[in-house]
Order: sequence, then C-alpha cells, then structure tokens
Amino acid sequence: MSNALSSWTDVAGKNPVLGFLDINLRGAGQVIFQNNPLTGLFFLAAIVWGAIAGGQIDIAIGAVVALVIATVTAILLDADKASLEQGLFGFNGVLVGAAVPPFLADGATMWFLLVVGAAVSTVVMLAVSKVMKTWETPALTFPFVLTTWFLVLGAYSFGQVPIASMGPPALPHAVSGAETAVNATELFLAWLKGPAQVFLINNPVSGVLVLIGLLVSSPWAALLAALGAAVALAVSLALGASLASITAGLYGFSPVLTAVALGCVFYAPSARVLGFALLGTIFTVIVQGAMDAGIAPIGIPTFTAPFVFVTWLFLLPKADLQPHPHAPIQGGLFKKKS
Repeated sequence: MSNALSSWTDVAGKNPVLGFLDINLRGAGQVIFQNNPLTGLFFLAAIVWGAIAGGQIDIAIGAVVALVIATVTAILLDADKASLEQGLFGFNGVLVGAAVPPFLADGATMWFLLVVGAAVSTVVMLAVSKVMKTWETPALTFPFVLTTWFLVLGAYSFGQVPIASMGPPALPHAVSGAETAVNATELFLAWLKGPAQVFLINNPVSGVLVLIGLLVSSPWAALLAALGAAVALAVSLALGASLASITAGLYGFSPVLTAVALGCVFYAPSARVLGFALLGTIFTVIVQGAMDAGIAPIGIPTFTAPFVFVTWLFLLPKADLQPHPHAPIQGGLFKKKS
C-alpha cells in the first residue's frame, strides 16, 4: 500500500491536474487526520452513499464543491505550501459543504451561503491557526464549526434563507426515562453510524466506508475510531441520553474524532495514551450532552464543537506523553516536544 501511495504521489507531483486532485482527496482524508488520498476517496464515497440513500444528493454535491472551493481559496491566498499539499485547508471546507444542505432548504440562497462559507472556512482556518499558535495547538475542525454556526444561525434573520431542519430555538428539557429499550441490531447500527456522523451522514454503510478508509491509512486510527464509537454508545446509554439521538449516531461522531486524535495522532499509542484517550472520549460524550442543552435556546447544532473543546483541553496541558512521530502539522502549529 505504501509503495502504491508513493507512486501516486510521484505521478501527482508531475501532473498539475492530478496534483490538484491529490490535494483535495487528502483534504477529505484530513477530516479524521489522515494524509492519504485513498482514505479521502473512501470518505467521499461514504458521503455520496449516505446522501443518495437518504435522498439528499445535495449533501454530496455540497461536500465536493466546498472541498474544492476551500482548497482553491487557500491557493489564491498563497497559504503555506506544505500544509496545502497535506490537504489541511480542505477538511473544514468539506464539512461545511456537508453540513449546510441538511439544515437550510435547497435553493439559490443555500448554495450562495455554502460557497461563501467554504471560502471563508479557509480564512477562518488561517485566523484560528494564528491564534492557537501561541499554545502550539492545532485548529482542528473549529473553523468548520465557527463558520457553519454563523451560516445557519444567520438564517433566522434572513427571509430569503428558508430553514430545512433546525430549531425552533427552545429551552432545554430533561430526557424522559421511559423511552423504549433498543435491541442488539439497533445498537450495532448505531455504532456504525457514529463514524458516518462525522460527515453528518446517518447511514451504517457509510460508517463502514469511513472505517475502511481509516484502515487503509492507519490500523490504529480505524481501531480507535471503532472503539471511540463503542465507548460513546455505552456511555450515552448508561447516562440515559435520548434514544433517538443514540440510534442516529449523534453521540458517536465527536468521541470518534477525540479517540483518534488523542489515541494515535497527536500522541504515540501506548497503554498510558490509550487510557488518556479513553478519558477524553468519555468526557466528550458528557460535553456533547452539555452543549446540546446549552445551545438549544439558540436553535443550532453543536457540530463537532464537543470534540474540538475536549481535544484542546487534553492537548493544552502538554501531558507527559510521547508525541506521535508523524503528528499532523496544522499550519505548522503542533510542535513535538523535545
């Protein structure tokens, strides 16, 4: 696999068209920290499959369009070449493109906001990266979260931006303890939906494609994503979260990202690191519930904010853990300890 990837990289480096394709595929892969074009292809396939199965092809189109626009914006802004070639300006864009269509009704204004948001996600990436450089911490998916929050929240103020599935804003309320139990099949499908919901896709087959995409790049990442989704499922059930949210995988996607980030991306896997990542994964489920309640009065989704905040908190202390030798450098920010 490594030889094939090396050959592809050599060919892409000599052909501008293939080179541009390579950057975009790596951008898709970087959603879950993988600098691998094949992984990116599997992730895009997961989005396309889920979008078609769910009868909302505009999610797939939006993801691809936004990915390209975010990458082109980075090129036009003369962004850091090494970061650009690793796809580090595309992953927030692809998430913006996948997130806007489910929440805003299809139409010219939705596509206008999606295109603007995709371009702005690159600007926000540069801005957030500059701020986080002080603490030698990566921007993660916060540019996607912040940009998309503005896009969807603004819809409440604009009469020409019809809302598809958000809100209305409401005060949070306690979850009823009388919900019907779920069976083993539903739990299994919910577990698979966790990785898929990273891309806002509610489909177990898409979850399988995401895990395969991780496996071809990093067995550790695939294992930790699967474990992260399982831990999130168990903790959310034990705490009595909404069964509708659990079975849709909505408690799984941020913990998946946290588990991979802490377990094998920014730290080298070890028994101590796995314990550290487990703690972060469990806390992400709690933060997910807290943020769901906290922003309910605003009427917007949390997106991957729980993952971002928890991972920042677990990276900022610079715990005495061995940094991963190939930790991604987002904008040249995450520096390995000497």
